[in-house]
Amino acid sequence: MKPNRFILFFTTFIALALPLVSLAAPTMLVTPEESAASDAAGGLLAPRSAPTIGAPRIEFVAPDLKRPIAVPTKIELRFLSNAPAEPKPETFKALYGAFKIDITQRLIGLAKVTKDGISVSDAALPSGKHQLLLSLTDTLGRESQQVVSFTVQ
Repeated sequence: MKPNRFILFFTTFIALALPLVSLAAPTMLVTPEESAASDAAGGLLAPRSAPTIGAPRIEFVAPDLKRPIAVPTKIELRFLSNAPAEPKPETFKALYGAFKIDITQRLIGLAKVTKDGISVSDAALPSGKHQLLLSLTDTLGRESQQVVSFTVQ
């Protein structure tokens, strides 16, 4: 009789645990439809204004944007500023593609956000070419904008 209890326990455990496996899958930051629409529209234009002197900067630490990115991928952004100003992480924005789809909350929902930057362990994007417009403001009100382009395998 004891082996039957074990089998019942084991099958119940597996049945309850299987849905949790799908939760561990990387979350898509943009949908394939958003990616295709942006690509068809011609992508994102770079900001026309000159950068504000002393404005904060966003440094892409990972992944290496010069090479095609495999998914899932780690995303690490570092916020840099010029003293006496500090970056204000709550002002960070990430806009996607030609239509500037605001994916800030999608990214922050997956991320560890600090005054020093953002870190996401498992992010995913559809394969193809992508562009993001990143912006950040510092405690002196200076804003920077930066366009990053990359390819996902």
